[in-house]
Amino acid sequence: MYFTDRGIEELDSRRGEEEVTFAWLSERLQEFVDLNPEFEVPIERLATWLARLDDDD
Repeated sequence: MYFTDRGIEELDSRRGEEEVTFAWLSERLQEFVDLNPEFEVPIERLATWLARLDDDD
């Protein structure tokens, strides 16, 4: 188990029943990067990965 799995599991247990839009998620990610600029690159990679999930490579 990776350390990040704990955070993912907490997210699922606390908010797993909620439905959100990608607009809401985008706003939260931008807010997070504004507060934590050192995470800009990993958040950018996550956002790009999510945006391209359905792309045929």
